[in-house]
Amino acid sequence: MAAEGDEDYLTTAQVARRLRVKPETVYAYVSRGLLTSVRARGRRGSLFAAADVERVASRSVEHSGVVEEIESALTLQSGDELYYRGRSVPDLATRSTLESVAHLLWTGELTEQPPFPVDRPSVDLARAAIAVLPPTARRTDQLRIAVAALGAADPLRFDLDPTAITTAARTLLGTLITALPGPTAAADASPGTRLLPKLQANPNATPSGAPASQDSEGATPPSASAAAALDAALVLLADHGLAVSTVAARVAASARANLYAVVSAGLGALDGQYHGTAPTLAYDFLARAKHDPLGALSDHLRTGTGVPGFGHKIYRTRDPRAEALFTLLGDHPIMQVVQTITTHTKSFPNSDLALAALSHAHSLRPDAGEALFALARIVGWTAHALEEYAAPALRYRAPGIYTGTPTPD
Repeated sequence: MAAEGDEDYLTTAQVARRLRVKPETVYAYVSRGLLTSVRARGRRGSLFAAADVERVASRSVEHSGVVEEIESALTLQSGDELYYRGRSVPDLATRSTLESVAHLLWTGELTEQPPFPVDRPSVDLARAAIAVLPPTARRTDQLRIAVAALGAADPLRFDLDPTAITTAARTLLGTLITALPGPTAAADASPGTRLLPKLQANPNATPSGAPASQDSEGATPPSASAAAALDAALVLLADHGLAVSTVAARVAASARANLYAVVSAGLGALDGQYHGTAPTLAYDFLARAKHDPLGALSDHLRTGTGVPGFGHKIYRTRDPRAEALFTLLGDHPIMQVVQTITTHTKSFPNSDLALAALSHAHSLRPDAGEALFALARIVGWTAHALEEYAAPALRYRAPGIYTGTPTPD
């Protein structure tokens, strides 16, 4: 217990000013054992030994670029709801095109937009870069090398004017969608229609796995329903606030990296096993569960790890993106598998499982979910880059606490 007025002790506010951090960070230092708080007699609040504070200060890397909170006008996650610039994302997924939603995120205006353009020389370059990769390369591997090649070939890539950025982003998306290996649909078709034959496990089969002749008269052909589901998935996944890949993209933009470098930074973080590759893990889990849902669940529970595609760090009772995709899948048999597993878990399915279910329902490649995730998130990374380009440069640098060998006195 410290005596009030003891000059050897500092208040929380004084510590925050000395360390150039917020009061909340001071309490974080306490929880991490870097500082020890004591109670003051006859008053509320904590005090900290001045010597301890100086010790932490001497080990801190002081600079003016610390950003502890990032303000953004793009995406709101409120409760278990998701909004882009104040508009319900599930509603946008069923009523707006990806091009229009991209324009909304980039400019704040929701207006009808033309298809993403296709630059033929850029498509040829991207395909040449992709051709260098081995046949085992995933679609996301192909996207990464294509983005790097396209960036190196763009002499105007350092033009960070908002109009130049949005024009480049539209062309980049159109080029990447077209350049991926597989049959090429009409350039004026929707992104989902153009991607479908490139993401199918067998492009010559109907997406539902059933012969086209089995469709009832007047019903939506399987290929059309699959393309619509892909279009919806791209909108639903376009942004999700400050996910780790988005933070990586914003850090790159803060250094005034060009759009291609920003996208490359996002793709690099997306490749982590806890982020962009999660849909493939969920796909593999569903592949086993299709034959024995409870057996697959039981085998996975024995590992002591979370069930792939279930739960979320932000949502508490449901993932609105997953619900929207499940609605599009209707009564497809894969939904019976999802429902059986969900009934016997204490959590809820997330967008990773929804992408996996979409892939199984329409006979897509095991890595199709990753590719959809990556392409969709390019829209969001571009929007965050535009915000970052308008902010002070080089504003990201966490306060460092040196824990190495002490320097001589």
